[in-house]
Amino acid sequence: MKIQSIASHSQAPVQMEGAQQAKIRILIGPDDGAENFHMRHFEIAPGGCTPHHQHDYEHEILCLAGKGVARTTEGDKPIHAGDVAFVPANQMHQFRNESDQPLEFICLIPALEQCK
Repeated sequence: MKIQSIASHSQAPVQMEGAQQAKIRILIGPDDGAENFHMRHFEIAPGGCTPHHQHDYEHEILCLAGKGVARTTEGDKPIHAGDVAFVPANQMHQFRNESDQPLEFICLIPALEQCK
């Protein structure tokens, strides 16, 4: 069993086109032998965002800190610490930090996908 703090995992800039001031930590991934799910931690600085994108797998979000906006096909929706979100496969989405504090969230994806 692996038990480590979020901060003990290395953090890197999100490398996808369109990402701005967004960082990622792979909390649970291929190096841990995770066969079904991968867990990632995102931190978006004030004014930053993830790319506006879609992919062929669902993912689940747990907002840990801060507040921001989830850009969805149904329009912009606020997201705050303590909120959970479900992003269906193939839905365009983006997370933006429009506050003055970091926006942090956990993202779960199928292990069949590359952690990016």
